[in-house]
Amino acid sequence: MAERATRDLAAQFEDEKPGRVLSGPAGLLLTTAALAIGALALWQVFRPLSQGSKYYLIIFLAGVLPLVFLAYPADLRLPARLRARRPPSSTRPTVADWVLVVLAVAACLYPVLPIRIGSGGGGYNAFLDRQGLLASTDLVLGTVLLLLLLEACRRTTGWILPAVCLLFLGYGYYGGLLPQSWPVAHAGLDFSQLVDAFYNSDSGFYGTPLDVAASYIVLFTIYGAALELSGAGRFFVELSAAAFRRSRTAAGRTAVASGFLLGTVSGSGAATTVSIGAVTWPLLRRAGYPPERAGGMLAAAGVGAILSPPTLGAAAFIIAEYLGVSYLQVLGWATVPTVLYYLGILLAVEIDARRSGVRPVVIDVGSPWRLLARFGYHFASLIAIIVFLAVGVSATRAVVFAIVLTVALSFLAPRNEDRAHRLTPGRLVTALVTGVRGVLAVTAVCAAAGIITATTTKTGLGPQAAALLIGGAQAATSDPTLVLVLTALLAAVALTLLGLAVPVTASFVIGWVIVGPALLDLGVTAPAAAMFVFYFAVLSEVSPPTALAAVAAAAVTGGRLVPTMWQTLRYALPAYLTPIAFVITPAGLGLLGIGGVQRIAFAAAVTALSVAVLAVAAGGWLPGVGPAGAPERVLGALAGVTLLWLEPVPVTVGVTLAAVAAAGVFVRRGSAGRSSSGSPANPVEEQL
Repeated sequence: MAERATRDLAAQFEDEKPGRVLSGPAGLLLTTAALAIGALALWQVFRPLSQGSKYYLIIFLAGVLPLVFLAYPADLRLPARLRARRPPSSTRPTVADWVLVVLAVAACLYPVLPIRIGSGGGGYNAFLDRQGLLASTDLVLGTVLLLLLLEACRRTTGWILPAVCLLFLGYGYYGGLLPQSWPVAHAGLDFSQLVDAFYNSDSGFYGTPLDVAASYIVLFTIYGAALELSGAGRFFVELSAAAFRRSRTAAGRTAVASGFLLGTVSGSGAATTVSIGAVTWPLLRRAGYPPERAGGMLAAAGVGAILSPPTLGAAAFIIAEYLGVSYLQVLGWATVPTVLYYLGILLAVEIDARRSGVRPVVIDVGSPWRLLARFGYHFASLIAIIVFLAVGVSATRAVVFAIVLTVALSFLAPRNEDRAHRLTPGRLVTALVTGVRGVLAVTAVCAAAGIITATTTKTGLGPQAAALLIGGAQAATSDPTLVLVLTALLAAVALTLLGLAVPVTASFVIGWVIVGPALLDLGVTAPAAAMFVFYFAVLSEVSPPTALAAVAAAAVTGGRLVPTMWQTLRYALPAYLTPIAFVITPAGLGLLGIGGVQRIAFAAAVTALSVAVLAVAAGGWLPGVGPAGAPERVLGALAGVTLLWLEPVPVTVGVTLAAVAAAGVFVRRGSAGRSSSGSPANPVEEQL
């Protein structure tokens, strides 16, 4: 029962808006359709449809989009006289929902229907032949699909993303009316040209984002559901608790380690936050953590799920497609930054424990070695994905093989209480359906992102926006290095603000087409630019005032929302600065595992020191020494920022500032010791 409550709470934050729990005929239809979609996605890996990938995307969207209108309510405010007639928590789709389902099926399947409909129709090849010269039927159904995708995004993510899509649509239509002297002006597009770009081109609805959702994300969500049903989630949390059960900071360390381990299979920040919070919040409460501080820790640890290999967030797959590299390379780029991210959180946990006098708690679990011996097989499929990728197997086949391995290993549980985790045919169907349902909102977002990418491509907005961004930096300075730094800072602010309004996947797509060209024009390599945009898109989940992961954490702990958001920001602070090191110096590529062992080791060591110094500056405590005053904290912050400039002189200056700050803490401790000589020691500090 508790697991079901946790899943229900996590679902409310998975896509920002809760979906229906369907039953009866509607539930049976959704289950059947989801099962068919999951089976098609698996079949496509080994026996691709002969008509090509775009044909598969059309079929996939035709299966998924109608389910969005069944699974997610309209949630519109009704007049008071009608609101009273509506059931308070109805699980049944309305008549309007069924109408949208029928329209979605018709609009999505129209390009492949082998029948003539007026001047259009005639099958897939005939539809492609009309590219650039749409028939009236094409235009009508393309417009219908456009409106349906906007409504699907509104239902799953709220009003902001549809508004952004409409803004790009308006720019494409009215941009020709702008004064031609303006940098963002273009020749202008009529509505039929826009619909053609959305409906019948490779950069619109059926572009790279939807391809990623249909080819990669759906398989990884099925894999994550299978691994969770096999008991891996419970094992990861128990292993984290066992590893730190004798530590003074066992509760905090368990929360952070659980976030990392669950994040390797989740890929969702808010859902991971809820999952680890349901188990570790009682431990944190017993240790003396206030709800807001505990919520901040849980949210920061949970968001790391989107950064943790081997199952990164959806945008990571888009990076692989945009840059034409293997997913294994993207995993390699993410490894060192992920370690640094969790290092910052762990240091913050240690500092909080010493500064606030957190109480040790007894965690009643067994030996970690015994747990590993008994349930360590849950790691096998995760390792298998990396091995398959390393030997040249495609990411899609690697994850399918991992699913098969997970199913086989689930039968290694001989004890009666573990047999519930065996993936029998019935539970395997549940995993398929759960995985497909988990990709509904992502699919709607990815298809709608085609509005943004197609408009940007047709109007040339990307280079124009890049020129504006670089021009803003050049207005302040003419030094090329400072121009790059200012452009990176402006881009970071813009991406953070963008991420407050739209989901991570859409934030990355918009950021890549707008900010990416600016960084590339200044000589930043494509991997560094892509990971820069990716990290700031992810950090939107911990950025006030939206901070979806913090909202989820506050729902678990019962803490006040705004203080929880600020605590989350404090725990994740180093993550906001580390991505800047990717782009401002060539040595920053070492953080992405690029450039040889020496560069990687130098970049990792210096940035780890930067993260540590920033954690001390934010927390106000130097572990093993004592409290840091305001001067030491300011020096520490300056040192941490300076160290991110991975060049010999700035690193030397940063190390010097960090040493001075540490010396100041030692002097402060000595002064405090002399002033309190003869008085009884603080019992908490004595233990330290």
